[in-house]
Amino acid sequence: MSQNPEFLWYIPNQADAGHRGEPVDADHNSLETLTEQARALEDHGWDGALIGTGWGRPDTFTLATALTAQTRTFEPLIAIRPGYWRPANFAAAAATLDHLSKGRVRINIVSGQDNLAAYGDSEGDQAQRYGRTKEFMRLVRRLWTEDKVNFAGEHFSVADSTVSPRPVVRGERLHPRLYFGGASEAAEKVAATEADVQLFWGEPLDGVAERIYRLKRLGHVLDRDLPPLQFGLRITTFVRDTTEQAWADAEAKLAQMARGQAGNWHDHRRGHAVGQQRLFDLQARGDVLDDNLYTAPGRFGGGGAGTTWLVGSAEDVAKSLRKYQALGIDHFVLSDTPYLAEIRRQGDTLLPLLRPDSLRIDPSAISPALTAAQ
Repeated sequence: MSQNPEFLWYIPNQADAGHRGEPVDADHNSLETLTEQARALEDHGWDGALIGTGWGRPDTFTLATALTAQTRTFEPLIAIRPGYWRPANFAAAAATLDHLSKGRVRINIVSGQDNLAAYGDSEGDQAQRYGRTKEFMRLVRRLWTEDKVNFAGEHFSVADSTVSPRPVVRGERLHPRLYFGGASEAAEKVAATEADVQLFWGEPLDGVAERIYRLKRLGHVLDRDLPPLQFGLRITTFVRDTTEQAWADAEAKLAQMARGQAGNWHDHRRGHAVGQQRLFDLQARGDVLDDNLYTAPGRFGGGGAGTTWLVGSAEDVAKSLRKYQALGIDHFVLSDTPYLAEIRRQGDTLLPLLRPDSLRIDPSAISPALTAAQ
């Protein structure tokens, strides 16, 4: 269990207002609004924020660049898609931003479905999609760390390619960390060999433990030649002053969602990905799993991080997050709406309970079965 977990938030670069219960505001994706969120993250103890990607949203890399220029320590976790970018173009752009920001860039590689034809891209079956992703990640890493790279793969090629300036090298950090998600067999093979961090959605502890065990074993079987894979959790954290108030507010928000009055929740559709389907399937096990993992929102929301919520007081939610950390989760990407208010609330009440000097949980306290799966 790492003594230096990292805590990021989520910045909603959306074309449409009202994302996941965010109050509708015509200026919701203005530079001023999003900069206020990024600066609040700095002021309230967060390391940075995930910025999502998808055709029809503001361009993720442009937004990340603008917010990095407006802040001092904020680290953008920039979601990008192979196909939208070619490896050498992306490697150069990311290295330049990393150089200018003194090493603040993180990258989330996304292979999920998108409106590919809108930007002139196309994909074949799942094997082809993840084969391309694997090539992209391997080549980008080489371009960040080697000179005069020559590569001729099935999907991409470069000749005598050198990226300048280089990403910032700091200790064991040789380049921006590559985050990755996906729960299919094809996706897990890519994660096990190419990713720095595997991100999980908000599954129960037993599901996360089983996946960590499988990915570690897969990395060994596939002869991973990178440092050990790290793990992260992307989830909604629904925090209030007391346990009772949190559950009352969560149930009231769910009732709004059921009536279609809680904003735009439909940014992940059923059946698009194995990991998303795993979240929907949790509802068959009950509305509340583990101590406080609320699965009922998945009946009315579109999915992703909004499918399951950790509900409770700051102490309740911190206790649950510490159990995930005891399984091997070192990277947390949290969020709730209203985004700015929750950046402040959770930064001030939840994060102090999760920083190193308060992380004293015995992994065996989770359960012998989960501990054995690590």
